[in-house]
Amino acid sequence: MTRTSNVPGNAPGPLTSAAYRVVPYIPLGAFAVLGAVLAYFWKSACRFGGAWNTGVGQYSNFCYTDIYPLWFARQLNDGRIPYIDNPDVEYPVGIGAIMEFARRLSFGDAVTFYDITVILMGASLVVGVLLMAALAGPTRPWDALWYAIGPGVVLCAYINWDLAAGALALGGLLAWARKRHYLAGVLLALAVATKFYPLMFLGALFLLTVRTGKWIEFGKTLGAAVGTWLLVNVPVMLISFDGWAKFYVFSSERGVDWGGLWFFFQRYQWGFLADGDRLNLMAMGALAILLLGIAVLAVAAPRRPRLAQLCFLALAAFMVTNKVWSPQYVLWLIPLAVLARPKWPALAVWQLTEVWYFFAIWLYFVGMDPEHAAEGIGDGPYFLAVWARALAVIGLMALVVWDVLRPERDIVRRDQIDDPGGGVFDGAPDVLILGRFLGPRPAVAAAVPAGTPGAPAALEAPETPGGSGAASAGAATE
Repeated sequence: MTRTSNVPGNAPGPLTSAAYRVVPYIPLGAFAVLGAVLAYFWKSACRFGGAWNTGVGQYSNFCYTDIYPLWFARQLNDGRIPYIDNPDVEYPVGIGAIMEFARRLSFGDAVTFYDITVILMGASLVVGVLLMAALAGPTRPWDALWYAIGPGVVLCAYINWDLAAGALALGGLLAWARKRHYLAGVLLALAVATKFYPLMFLGALFLLTVRTGKWIEFGKTLGAAVGTWLLVNVPVMLISFDGWAKFYVFSSERGVDWGGLWFFFQRYQWGFLADGDRLNLMAMGALAILLLGIAVLAVAAPRRPRLAQLCFLALAAFMVTNKVWSPQYVLWLIPLAVLARPKWPALAVWQLTEVWYFFAIWLYFVGMDPEHAAEGIGDGPYFLAVWARALAVIGLMALVVWDVLRPERDIVRRDQIDDPGGGVFDGAPDVLILGRFLGPRPAVAAAVPAGTPGAPAALEAPETPGGSGAASAGAATE
């Protein structure tokens, strides 16, 4: 059969090329819509059966959500504006804005408030899936299916407002990948103003900037982020400082809470780890130690880590050391875990532990009710699920670190691909590297041919061992 694609006059035109790029996103968007709908019907017992009004019923039916009860608890039903009329809203201003937007459209009805919020979060999921597919690059867009219809997403999508922060954070990372540095800063700042965790991504950008010297680009993003964060936070601070500060005060003063390893340590009185007076110090110290290790990895690995790998490691460290680890936090981690290491066996094991924990936490709550104790579980089965999930995430972290130290194992970097989501880091040479953890290995040279963007510089310029970028200035992407 003759291949007519190479015949002059039969080459794909701009429209055909654009259509080819768009085609994968259509089914991905459809799967994301399916995931959003499945997540809605998962909570049918609450939404249609009223289980969220029956106390333990919302736990035994596994349909609990923060959205519905907070309509009453934060006095949205009385028309009170978050922070201004009610200073007890324990969320950053981005979530407060979403709550107020949904309140104004709900006409005083709690169920309508929930439905409107679900529509907003469902749209955020669809947008997030498409953004993740774009971040994965042209060779791996289908990795986004984990975020579209993964079990963790279907079970946890509408517990809280996390999907909004996810869409903003992924948008910021994609803007960076497309070298839209000001836009990246704006979107990442809005994400941080919605949920605090995307701050970890700015840290990852900083570490790769240290290694590659892309200070101008990072400065643009950081400046835009600081300006945007101030723009959306300062007005609320000026109108109601106590309301604005509630999130930060609450986060500082809260003790151990559900899902966190610190809860286990206190429950079983594990020596100094159970000291509630030193909880903040220990949690922050543990996080600092992990972040320091990630920083050393970023500037000393034999080849520059991919941005998604560092984002995942920083976020996972934040979650493992946090005082609380709610079931919906899985929504934070899924996109970054898949982008960092899109190998399904380890991801499937981790998702299994997330599902396990999802059912365990609600059964644990059921078991606390004296009238329904026989239907629930106690400390032993619950904390087994806590540790299973934590160890699965720690295991994923170890595998990602191993991929960084053995870059020939990274399936994303096959076919001479460096960092599809790295933006200016993609193919950039190193300007600072502390040295190799391990000596040069022939397997790396075999897996990464000389001239590959982001390959160890020793392959091209033996006089500069430890580099990770192409030796020639032309290999850098500005």
